[in-house]
Amino acid sequence: METPMIRIAAISAIAFAYAVPHGAGAGDASIAYFRYVGRSQERISLAPGQYRNPIVSGYAPDPSIVRVGADYYLVNSSFTNFPGLPIYHSRDLVTWRHIGNAIDRAGQFDFAGQYVSGGIMAPDISYHDGTFYIVSTNNRNFVITAKAPQGPWSDPVWLDFAGIDPSLFWDDDGKTYVVNNGPPDGPAKFPGHRVLWLQAFDPVAKAVTGPRIPLVGGGDNPPHLFWPEGPHLFKKAGWYYLIAAEGGTGPDEHHSEIVFRGRKIDGPYEAFSGNPILTQADLPATRPHPVEAAGHAKFVTTPSGDWWAVFLAARAYAPGVYNIGRETYLLPVKWSDDGWPTLLDHGTAVPFAVDKPASTEATEPGAPQNSDFSYIDTFDETHLGLGWMGVRVPAKTFFRLDHGRLVMAPGHPVGDTSATPAFIARKQAHAIAEVSTALADYEPDHDGDRAGLVALQSDDAYLFLGVIKVQGVRRVAVMRRETAGDPQSGRMVSSAVLPRCARTIRLRLKIDGGALSASYAWGEQGWKPLSPGGDATFLSTKKAGGFVGTIIGLENEANPSNRPAPSALPKP
Repeated sequence: METPMIRIAAISAIAFAYAVPHGAGAGDASIAYFRYVGRSQERISLAPGQYRNPIVSGYAPDPSIVRVGADYYLVNSSFTNFPGLPIYHSRDLVTWRHIGNAIDRAGQFDFAGQYVSGGIMAPDISYHDGTFYIVSTNNRNFVITAKAPQGPWSDPVWLDFAGIDPSLFWDDDGKTYVVNNGPPDGPAKFPGHRVLWLQAFDPVAKAVTGPRIPLVGGGDNPPHLFWPEGPHLFKKAGWYYLIAAEGGTGPDEHHSEIVFRGRKIDGPYEAFSGNPILTQADLPATRPHPVEAAGHAKFVTTPSGDWWAVFLAARAYAPGVYNIGRETYLLPVKWSDDGWPTLLDHGTAVPFAVDKPASTEATEPGAPQNSDFSYIDTFDETHLGLGWMGVRVPAKTFFRLDHGRLVMAPGHPVGDTSATPAFIARKQAHAIAEVSTALADYEPDHDGDRAGLVALQSDDAYLFLGVIKVQGVRRVAVMRRETAGDPQSGRMVSSAVLPRCARTIRLRLKIDGGALSASYAWGEQGWKPLSPGGDATFLSTKKAGGFVGTIIGLENEANPSNRPAPSALPKP
């Protein structure tokens, strides 16, 4: 892992959404640093003029892209993570810089009672007449707007139509439409039967108007498509093109991208005989370093008129097994002589090394978003940098930055869907990763109180490595919750008593695909193994379910049986 160590706080220009006033409290956890070293399992050599896929590594699903002049902007799903809806900027389509979050303040959205994989999914970003628009779904569909892509973004305006995955299309005649996945008018005719609907949209009133028109999937004999989703409309050479994902997005499903076209906005639309235009489902599952579940694409043109597409896919370390979630990829769009687009020929693997788009523009440097990278946060800025996130929106803040320390007040535990846990994290962006931290002078108040590192895939699948009080004794422990049937705090895997003189405890997790090891150290002593050969496959989407990727970060948990936690949210 010979990658430069980057200090992330110094290059993050926009603050994490919340911080609290100074003032020590009982049970506070003081964190000295957070260090990440990541490496991909596949080893890729880039030739001059090539870029590396994915372009945004780790937990970056459902990409949507828009170009404004020479600038490209990208947004991904964030579910119940807060801050959410990360916005990235690029000048070359290859190097991306995290510039803000569309969800960045309390009161903008409420995720109370929602699971980690609930919340906001499949956003679409567009631009028209000086305003940026994001439409998406959080149980109901909504639109938010901003004059600048880094924000601030407006509060949501809720839209009155059923279904999910809305996308805006700005026609060249001045009319605007929303297209989305919704249920059929009558009973479903087969499993996964959904309809791609069209409806006019008024950008001034921020409301849909007129009738809903079925584009694909309606009628008495709809095409047998399994769960078409993530639709987008665009226009080229007098044709309206409708692209959509199909086949389900899970590790055991057959995600792909398909295309239709018609001469009129409201159809009829014909399917391309060469569908799907992107899939990995026709490749051997046992191939080395597989890229799986490719789909959910959106097209964009360069200033010179070249066509490119961003899409999601997942790097698996075993067939259908990945922990880091679905990521964002980039490929050129190829057009046939008769006007149909494709991304990959059937039976072709998504390439890791691709020739760059023709461009002379340079993207302003920022924290790396792909390839192998390392960073350290020493918490010596006035705010946490972009990339830190929690789960759900806190009703009360629970941390502060204090002279090179992150100080966290005790709060609700991870896995409690009724509240916001005292937990902040960053995504695991590589299958091979090492995460370490140092916990200084932490003294749990009560049995069950604990602080340290947490690797979280869902409310029911996470691992804890840190300091906990057990029967009045301070211990360093590994605990894991693999299913909803396990205790909320997890089951003890291993532990060791900490001597009174051990005041600063160093913690380290090493992950390599489905294997995990945990170790600790204090004083001048070297690392001591605590769980040297642990299983990490329970942190995979295949086992845990859901739509996110593993995030790893810092927790200070007050045992809920002892006292109410200060970061509590009202019960939903």
